[in-house]
Amino acid sequence: MDRFYSLAHASIDFHFKQTPRDFVVEEIPLYEFSGEGEHLILQVRKKNLSTNEMVGQIARYLGIKNKEIGYAGLKDKNAMTVQYISLHKKYEETLENFNFDGIKILSKTYHNNKLRIGHLKGNRFYIKLKKVNPTSAAKIDEALKNIEKFGMPNFFGYQRFGNDGDNHILGEKLAKGEARERNPRVKRLLVNAYQSHLFNLWLSRRLEINALVNSFKVEEIESLLNMPNEEVKKMKEQKHPFKLISGDVMEHYPHGRLFDFESEEEDLQRFNARDISPTGLLCGKKVRLATQNARDIEKDYDDEINADGARRYAWVYPTDIEGRFDRQEAQYEMNFTLPKGSYATVLIEEIAKRKINE
Repeated sequence: MDRFYSLAHASIDFHFKQTPRDFVVEEIPLYEFSGEGEHLILQVRKKNLSTNEMVGQIARYLGIKNKEIGYAGLKDKNAMTVQYISLHKKYEETLENFNFDGIKILSKTYHNNKLRIGHLKGNRFYIKLKKVNPTSAAKIDEALKNIEKFGMPNFFGYQRFGNDGDNHILGEKLAKGEARERNPRVKRLLVNAYQSHLFNLWLSRRLEINALVNSFKVEEIESLLNMPNEEVKKMKEQKHPFKLISGDVMEHYPHGRLFDFESEEEDLQRFNARDISPTGLLCGKKVRLATQNARDIEKDYDDEINADGARRYAWVYPTDIEGRFDRQEAQYEMNFTLPKGSYATVLIEEIAKRKINE
């Protein structure tokens, strides 16, 4: 799908291909491991393998089921990634002779608990862009400064939608009982893709609204958006590039409780200070919905499906951003840290202001 972007510059020309040489990610654990306990924690480096493929190879070597191995997050296949896995420490000795191309055990320790999905603080990325000229490098510098100052939209990356980018189509049919899938893991993956697709459509619409608010007069926007003048005035007064709307469901950042935005000045200041952030809907059952004017927009991207819903941060804050231009090699290298669940490829697309997987 074509979508809106948050930055104001024209698209930037460079080459990016997701490969282990140009895309490196290192997991940041949620907590320090205790160094004792019945679970063996391994720091593993892999390349050209998905997390499930890597877990499968180790499980086969040990003669155990995949589910006996715990991990905190799924990492890209077309990348060099460093992540942590856990398994019972009785397998430690057997693993000493483990050898598989593309998998290297870097270190080990122990912990009281098995690692589970979500036991993750974030990820540190190293990205290399190629065929970058000095003009493009200067634009990338400026874009990174803007992202460092204001943050970025938290779209789901293209990886979420499968190799052909259309997993959400079957996902919708499965979610509505119009198709069947025996494998529960595959079914969940496809239904999640449909929820993610609607979220991305909603977030793109919100960025489009931001652009309209910035570009037109209040009375012109009222007719364009079918939104009260008073609401539009409040949005125009906001300094942040992402305009909050009454009834938005906010969440304490980087984690915490949900609450409704009532256009209070105090909450605007907290948003500017990165203490809270707006959330978007992952449609489904048992989920909090936006209210007021925010709900008028959200309802177009809601659907009744047979799955649990959730809220997801619409706006996130990359940290520790570094950028270096190598004029001789015509390459631009960048490092940055993202919270769990956010995509480095989305940051690259925000800078490029175009799709990068075509």
